Amino acid sequence: MPVRTKQIAESADGAGVGAATRAARAGRALGGLGASCHPLPAAAVTLFAAVLAVAAGHGPPGVFLVAGAVAAGQLSVGWCNDRADLGRDLATGRRDKPLVAGTVSAAAVARAAGAALLLCVPLSLAAGPLAGAVHLAGVAAAWGYNLRLKGTVVSWAPYALAFGLLPAFVTLGLPGAPWPPPWLMAAAALLGAGAHFANVLPDIDDDLATGVVGLPQRLGARRSAVLAGLLVLGSTAALVAGPPGRVTAYGWVLLGATATALLLALRRPAGRLPFLTVTAVAGADVILLAAELRP
Repeated sequence: MPVRTKQIAESADGAGVGAATRAARAGRALGGLGASCHPLPAAAVTLFAAVLAVAAGHGPPGVFLVAGAVAAGQLSVGWCNDRADLGRDLATGRRDKPLVAGTVSAAAVARAAGAALLLCVPLSLAAGPLAGAVHLAGVAAAWGYNLRLKGTVVSWAPYALAFGLLPAFVTLGLPGAPWPPPWLMAAAALLGAGAHFANVLPDIDDDLATGVVGLPQRLGARRSAVLAGLLVLGSTAALVAGPPGRVTAYGWVLLGATATALLLALRRPAGRLPFLTVTAVAGADVILLAAELRP
């Protein structure tokens, strides 16, 4: 092969390898970005909101709008959380976090959080001024948790506020902008507070080592587990007893199953089982809640 032809071939091979390497890096970065948004909670909350929107009487455009706004808000909160926790995650060696593992850059996560938050604003306001303001207040509370309130005695409050306002965002986007009944908002707020305590349980020791002293860290794992169970059980009880009329058979079964599941899951606070149990209970609660919201 002539020298010139060989050089061209080698250059082409090098360019191909370089392109493949860049593509592989981009794929890893996208995967890391997806993993750092807390995909399970984000997907669960978005799905719950969409189900509530259907049950409340939204048509397909309204359901997609609610789901889109909630998804954008949840993505922004998840990316904000991982970026805010980077220093603490590095200190505790959290190699399961994409930012610590180096699969995505801190700058990319920060940009993604900002872009999702900017997208959340018009999507929320498209449901109506009051509905949009309510949803953005919930998202702002979650950002406040990430950036400041996580390490304070009121660490539970942003969760309670954000979850409590979610049914209001759904119903206020309907014609006439009706508020949901108080028992429904109370049930959602109790569920959010319970989710906070359950979610923190596996990380209490690492949090204390890095100076994060929210209410669960101050109470300790055992008492926080008990409180998480009581809050989630209270949420289910509010959904069962709040609506007028007789309690349905599903309501009684749900209340008993919730108590049993929480008792079993929270006996050992370590690990992700308590949070996954709370997520499962939330799904069952949403089925009941959707039946109550049905016009």
